[in-house]
Order: sequence, then C-alpha cells, then structure tokens
Amino acid sequence: MATGSGRAFAWQVFPPMPTCRVYGTVAYQDGHLLVLGGCGRAGLPLDTAETLDMASHTWLALAPLPTARAGAAAVVLGKQVLVVGGVDEGQSPVAAVEAFLADEGRWERRATLPQAAMGVATVERDGMVYALGGMGPDTAPQAQVRVYEPRRDCWLSLPSMPTPCYGASTFLHGNKIYVLGGRQGKLPVTAFEAFDLEACTWTRHPSLPSRRAFAGCAMAEGNVFSLGGLQQPGPHNFYSRPHFVNTVEMFDLEHGSWTKLPRSLRMRDKRADFVVGSLGGHIMAIGGLGNQPCPLGSVEGFSLARRRWEALPTMPTARCSCSSLQAGPRLFVIGGVAQGPSQAVEALCLRDGV
Repeated sequence: MATGSGRAFAWQVFPPMPTCRVYGTVAYQDGHLLVLGGCGRAGLPLDTAETLDMASHTWLALAPLPTARAGAAAVVLGKQVLVVGGVDEGQSPVAAVEAFLADEGRWERRATLPQAAMGVATVERDGMVYALGGMGPDTAPQAQVRVYEPRRDCWLSLPSMPTPCYGASTFLHGNKIYVLGGRQGKLPVTAFEAFDLEACTWTRHPSLPSRRAFAGCAMAEGNVFSLGGLQQPGPHNFYSRPHFVNTVEMFDLEHGSWTKLPRSLRMRDKRADFVVGSLGGHIMAIGGLGNQPCPLGSVEGFSLARRRWEALPTMPTARCSCSSLQAGPRLFVIGGVAQGPSQAVEALCLRDGV
C-alpha cells in the first residue's frame, strides 16, 4: 500500500486478474469481487467470469457467462448477481438477462429485456431492479424504463424517460432515481431528469450548462457533480474541435440549480474517460485520458469540507476506460486500457484510523 504525501488515502494493489479486459462488468458480493465479461485482447466480448476472494487475495474461475458480452450492467440481489444487456460477439445489443447463483456456482437465464439494449443504466431498490434507457439494434437511443420483479421473473414497463439516451449516470437519492447525461449516437446529452418511484412520474431539471462527452459524475451531500470530459463545439461552431477540459459543474438538489465552479475550483488536470467516486468526504477523479500521449495516472480529490482540489497518491497503473466499484472504504479500479486491455485491480482506500 502506497501512502503518498501523508494524505488520508492510499492505494491497495491486488493480484492481477487472470484475464485482461476492458468494459468488464463488476459486482461485489459477500467479500468477493466479481468481474464478468468485457473485451479481451482480440477486441471481442468475453464469456469469462472470475472472482477475487478478498480474504485470501486469490482469483478463482467461475462458470462462464451463458452469453458472452461487454459493457453489461450488474445488480446484486442477495445471493444472486443479475447481468443485464451489453454487446455480444456480433457487436449487437443483448436482450439476454442472466443470474449468477453464488451459492451454487452456476448461471440461470432470466426473463429477457423487452428490447435488446446496450448502455442500460440499472438501479436496485427494495429488491427491484430498474433498467433505464439504452441503445437498441437500430442504434437509436431508448427512453424505455423497465422494472424487474425477481419473484415473478418478469419485466414491467414504467413511464418513459423524457429524453432517450444510453450510457447515462444514475443515482438513487431518497425515493427518486436521478438520470444525468448519457449519449444519443455520438452526441453527449445534457438532460438531467428524476423519476419519482412513489408517484411514478418524471421531473425535468435544468440541463447541464455545458455539453461534454466522457465526463465523470458523482453524487455527495445533496449535490450532483459533473466533471471534466471532452468538450463538444456548439452546433454553429464549425472550426472548433473537441478538447479535454477540467470543468466542474455542481447541481444543488435542494435549490434545483447548477453552478459552474470558477477556474480556481476546476480540476488540476484536464481529463475524460476517467473513474469518479465519492470517498472520505472527497469527490475523486482517477486516471483517464488527457492531452498526454498515454493514459493519466494522476489522482485528485475535491474536499467537500475545504472546497478545494487536492493531489492524491498516483495510480499504481495508469489507465483509462476502467470499470469501477465502491465497496465500503474502497474505490476499486478494475481493468481498462493501459497500452492494451489491462489485468490491473487496484483500490483507493481510506488509510487506517482515518
């Protein structure tokens, strides 16, 4: 574990995955980190499933996924891990839904999505799984919202999102699911909307102030943060090219408005396609792509108490396009791209006693 500059955070390096991959699906269940599918060195979706035992720090091979896929969503339901959507070996969106039964070490097929989709956003609440948006086989963004009932093994339709999109960021806060950004084809979406689970209605909030692809999003202390990304030129600006930015925009849920933080409070590094999370009173920005010829290894955290960005210990393995997962005091950064698909598994942690 590297401590770096006496800060409150340190990196923990785990044994590398047996299979290098990018766009893998990750889940944490009963002290085990599961890594499912993704794309390997050949660039094709995998059916490989592996788990890291956090007690012994050893990797075990699991039964392969019935459907090879990359970029799927995963939700933990007790002793099961539900895998939804993604892209198959033919580069087509997937309708198949499969559950890994941890106690039995096997997969079972579940009711398929009503429409095949990649880039589906999922949220679990009270044992129900909500699947929002996605991109179908016709490459059109979807607005459908579906809820999965495990006891009946069926998907039910709910009111559609006002703005169709795929690859959106979702946050559960109180009785609402917030949906931010995403994409429509190659264009980033600026919409910010909320679905009330009790009233079963959608509310449109003010849109993101700026249009950025591959930005990072997080929620903490009643605020939603949108960080960095690849700035897109306006529709009438024919001469400007996309460029990396260090923009920080913050939405206050109580007051219902966006604030674009001043230059003094922007990220230290311009970056896109990076890992974002909330850990120890900080919003984390980890790795990604910037103006350098290779992936970034820099890490910074925005202190919610001090209202400033702080340099944090550098990634042991610089990467972009990583999968990530937060489990207790650890923010896992898994796989991704270094010079090719990576086997690295590392976690940014709160140091003992902090």
